[in-house]
Amino acid sequence: MVFRRFLQSLLALLATSLLSSCDQSDPSPVNPLPSEEKIVNSPLTESLFNSGELQAIAYGSYRSDSRSVVASVEDIMEDLRILSALGYNMIRTYNTQQFDEVRRIFLAIEALKKEEPEFSMYVMLGVWIDCEGAFGEAPDHTREDLDANQREIDAAVEFAQRYPHIVKVIAVGNEAMVHWAATYFVGPEVILKWVEYLQSLKQSGVLGSGLWITSSDNFASWGGGDPVYRTPVLEQLIRAVDYVSLHTYPFHDTHYNPQFWQSGAGPDEAAPISDTTSSAIHRALSYAEAQFDATERYVHSIVPGKPLHIGETGWASADNRLYGEDGSGAAGEAAQAQYVRGTLAWTRSRGITAVLFEAFDEPWKDANNPGGSENHFGLMRDHFAKQVLWEQVDQGVLEGLRRGGQTITKSSDRENTL
Repeated sequence: MVFRRFLQSLLALLATSLLSSCDQSDPSPVNPLPSEEKIVNSPLTESLFNSGELQAIAYGSYRSDSRSVVASVEDIMEDLRILSALGYNMIRTYNTQQFDEVRRIFLAIEALKKEEPEFSMYVMLGVWIDCEGAFGEAPDHTREDLDANQREIDAAVEFAQRYPHIVKVIAVGNEAMVHWAATYFVGPEVILKWVEYLQSLKQSGVLGSGLWITSSDNFASWGGGDPVYRTPVLEQLIRAVDYVSLHTYPFHDTHYNPQFWQSGAGPDEAAPISDTTSSAIHRALSYAEAQFDATERYVHSIVPGKPLHIGETGWASADNRLYGEDGSGAAGEAAQAQYVRGTLAWTRSRGITAVLFEAFDEPWKDANNPGGSENHFGLMRDHFAKQVLWEQVDQGVLEGLRRGGQTITKSSDRENTL
C-alpha cells in the first residue's frame, strides 16, 4: 500500500498521457530447468481461488519505524503461527529483493512445515515496479527503472522455482499504474511486458503451469473508474493476466469523496460521524462492491468470464489527520471491525477472494507521524489484538501464542474507538 496523501486536483494534473515512450527493452532471459526438473504446482491456483479455500491477508514483518531493521526468521515464524491460527492460509508480499524480508519469510514457512507437517501457508509474491527516478525529485513516468525492475522479476522467478509448493501467485507491481502514485507509477505497457515475460516462462516450463500471474492495482487502473485508464494496452494486459487483482479503499474516500460516508449530506452540513457509523460502514461496503462491479463490467467487456479478486482492502484503526477527529472521523477499531467483517461477508457470498490489508501494524509506513493512518491498518498492534479479533481471543484461538515474547491480549481499544 502506498501513501495517499495526494490531493485529487494535483493527481489529476499528473494523470496525463506521459506514458507513450516507455522503455520496451526485452527482459533478460532466464535459463529453463532441465525437463525432468520442470516445476509443477499442486493444487492449481485456480482451484484454490475458486473453491473458496483461500483466506488471504497482506503481510509485512517490519516491527520498527524503519525497514532497515528486518524481522528475524523467528519473529516471522511467530507472526505466521498467529495468522495460521486465525485461519489465514495465504499472505501477500510486496517486493522480492529490496530488503531481505521475503527470503526470510520462505525460510520461516519451511521451518514451520518441518515443525508441523500439516502447516500450510501460501504466498502471493509481490514484485515492486518503479518508473525511472522513482521517489526522487523528478520521476519519469514515461520510462521504467529497468535495472531495478529486472532484479525484482529475476528474484521472483528464483523464489517461484525454489518454492513452487508455496508461491501460488506473482503480482507484477503494486498500485504501479494508478496516476496518484505520483512518485513511481508507470504505464500499463511496462506491466504488460513483465506479465507476458512471466507467462512465457510458464509456457516453456521454467515456471509451473499452475502459477497465476497478475498485477495488483487500484480499481480505476483496471478500467473500473476514470475512462483515461481504458486504453488498448490495458485491454492487452487484461487478456494477459490470469486474473485481475483490484484494490478498493472506501476508507480513503471518506476524505476524497465523503458524501457516501456522511448520510448524503454535503461536506459542510454533515452530522457528527460517530452518530452514523454503522450505517456509514454499510454504505462504505456497498461503495466497495460497486467499484468491484464497475471493474468487472469493464473487464468482462474485454474478456468475458475473466476472474477478478480483491488484492487489497482494509480500514485504519486510528489517524490524526484526514481520517481522524478533525477529518472524516472514519478511523477507529469498531469501524475497522465492522468493515472487515462486512467485506468478508459480501466477498465470500460471491465467491471472491479478498486480501485484507493488513496483518500487523507497520510503523515504518509513516515514520515521521506515528499517529498517521498508514501505520494503523493492521488487525494487530504489537501483541495486542484489535477489536476485529476480540471474539477469537475470547474463544481461545490465540491462546499460547506470543508476539515479541508477549502473550496475545485484547487491545485497550484506545485507538479512536467509537
